[in-house]
Amino acid sequence: MNVSKTPSSGEVRTEPDDQTAKEGKPGDGGAGVLSPTYRPLTIGIVALVLLVAFEGMAVGTAMPVAVADLHGLEFYAWGFSGFMTASMFATVLSGELCDRVGPRLPFLTGVGFFAVGLVVAGAAPSMVLFVLGRMIQGLGGGAVVVALYVIVGRAFPQALRPRVFAAISSAWVLPSIVGPVIAGTITEHASWRWVFLGLVPFALVPIVLVLPRMGGLPTVEPAPRRAGRKRRALGAALGIGLLQYAGQERTWWSLLLVVVGVLALVVSLPRLLPPGTLRFARGLPSVVAMRGIFAGSFFGAQSFVPLMLIEHRGLSATLAGIALTVGSLGWSTGSWWQSRPSLRMTRTRLVETGAIFLTAGLALWLISVIPAVPVWVAVPGCVVAGLGMGLATASLSVLLLGYSRPEEHGAAGAAAQMSDSFGNVALVGLGGVIFAALHQSAHPAVVFGAIFASMIVVAGAGTILAPRVRADVAPAGGLPSVANTGAD
Repeated sequence: MNVSKTPSSGEVRTEPDDQTAKEGKPGDGGAGVLSPTYRPLTIGIVALVLLVAFEGMAVGTAMPVAVADLHGLEFYAWGFSGFMTASMFATVLSGELCDRVGPRLPFLTGVGFFAVGLVVAGAAPSMVLFVLGRMIQGLGGGAVVVALYVIVGRAFPQALRPRVFAAISSAWVLPSIVGPVIAGTITEHASWRWVFLGLVPFALVPIVLVLPRMGGLPTVEPAPRRAGRKRRALGAALGIGLLQYAGQERTWWSLLLVVVGVLALVVSLPRLLPPGTLRFARGLPSVVAMRGIFAGSFFGAQSFVPLMLIEHRGLSATLAGIALTVGSLGWSTGSWWQSRPSLRMTRTRLVETGAIFLTAGLALWLISVIPAVPVWVAVPGCVVAGLGMGLATASLSVLLLGYSRPEEHGAAGAAAQMSDSFGNVALVGLGGVIFAALHQSAHPAVVFGAIFASMIVVAGAGTILAPRVRADVAPAGGLPSVANTGAD
């Protein structure tokens, strides 16, 4: 491999050796992700993402019926926040385990926990056991997502990683389109239990395709044990879970949960992220921080788009769903575009462009709240915002692996997931606070306008900070460690 640094931008470029590229050997960029060398691994990874994504999209449809059947309305929010809390805890543990012993054990354990969680939730005779099943699913989901980062980093050469992440992003599109519909049909004509139990056999597909190929993955020097990470992981997971729960309940005592959740995050989260993340230090810290910026501003706005289109602009639920579906296709298109081999833009420029598109899409959502503006303006807003997310998030994943040492890919993947979740929960929660404070006293255009304007501020900050994802030095030159290793 030839590592060089472009004199104009400082962007690190890694180019495969010409001879190995022609031969299409493992570890080079000459073979495609669906070539015989990589096809089983690629299909297995996509199948696993499809499984997790479909469950995530379908559970929202099945949950109200499950809660009514199990007489557990008071535990409704815990069906979501329990999953999130367990997932975040498993994310950190899986990252450390991947870096110490490799991704095989976290991958297999994660898929197993996810399948067991499906069985427990689907067969639960009470709401308490249903929530337990969701938490077991969260443990499995958090573990496998980080393991996939490590597998991609070790199995695919740098030239192919953009295409792998494009395939992973596209795997979220189909469940977002058909997941709620299929789940609703199954719930209505069979039982909500089959939304969970029916997915269990599909867990075998990624195991059969991926596990046999993991024996040939390159080995790396195990990362040192990081003192105190389990305790911090638990604290951060509880903090994120409490914030999500408070955002769903929106009662007077939710403020206390917010305070406790924020304190838990302040104490725990910074030591789980690369040093310099909170101040957007160049390179890897900014890559991780930008993940939170993108996820938070996009999902913080998108979660209120259907409500705005239905309650304020008078669209049917079907038409509002179509608008979001179009946005998913925009995300898929952006992911595909960044993976094109002939693309000449640097990863930094792709992230910058994604931030601009995201901000522009959010601005169109803001404009669409004005009654005099045609409601269809929200549709191109979905497309443009989704396009920006597709361009940027896949590029940030590529940079994440390129900027972190191979023995720390697990910690880097865990940090990225933590940033995603924190940004998502924090800004969706902010939108909820704005909505709760204004919706009874202000015009709907003001309510939704305030929510979208807040997200535009965050996304706009992302356009300013995006250039900082460019590292000052090549990875071979000694980037800082992903995580703090000092003892408490």
